[in-house]
Amino acid sequence: MPTIKTNGINLYYEESGQGEPLLLIMGITAPGAVWEKHLEHWQQSFRCIIVDNRGVGLSDKPAGPYTSAQMADDCAGLLAHLGLEKVRVAGVSMGSIIAQELAFRHPHLVKSMVLMCPWARCDNTAKDIFKHMVDIKARLRPEEFSRYIQLLIFSKASFDDEETYKGMLEDRKNAKNDTNPQPLIGLEGQAAACMNHDLLEHLHRIKQPVLVIGGEEDKFTPLWMTKEVAGAIPNATLHTYPGSGHAFHWENIEDFNPRIKQWFITH
Repeated sequence: MPTIKTNGINLYYEESGQGEPLLLIMGITAPGAVWEKHLEHWQQSFRCIIVDNRGVGLSDKPAGPYTSAQMADDCAGLLAHLGLEKVRVAGVSMGSIIAQELAFRHPHLVKSMVLMCPWARCDNTAKDIFKHMVDIKARLRPEEFSRYIQLLIFSKASFDDEETYKGMLEDRKNAKNDTNPQPLIGLEGQAAACMNHDLLEHLHRIKQPVLVIGGEEDKFTPLWMTKEVAGAIPNATLHTYPGSGHAFHWENIEDFNPRIKQWFITH
């Protein structure tokens, strides 16, 4: 399995497709494999690199707290190992704060970025949501925790759509049977990185082209967070999906996948 030593941990990654490199950074609780349905589309045009962030999947899960800067340095080590610079980057949720730090701390590594449901800082509400996530992870069965995450990330329209809801039920079942679930220590570390990320005063130093995307009905990281990031980065373009939640990239996948591919082709 492709695992490298970087920044003091073993980091797992996979590659697929051909073309210029595209690094995909996943959000809190999720391994890189969750990019699967997007990867199927993008790997037709790019050399896609997915990574299991520290604290989840097949990467190491040391005691935290972690920081977004530390996790960006994990990714920088991966790119150095692969001999890559000027890479396109897409980050979703926690992955978006890692991507911000990657562009800020290692600007030579990043050509352009898509930041999905990002934030530049957390208010008290956001911090309490991340704390609550850790609290209930310690108390709920895996399938119950999966349902809680779904309530955070999906819009009402997704719950009302029978086919989508059927998929949610299947995901809960898969969580129950997962042989490598994220341990509490990993979630604690990642949640700390999310809560303590504060790059707002430095985002003006990110000069690369950036596409910032959010769901207008996002309960987890509300639209003001997305707009704040877009407003602080000089070369950012904002796109939002009406009626969509934190998982807008699933709820609008038929539009989202080709939109992102085309944006990266031109940036």
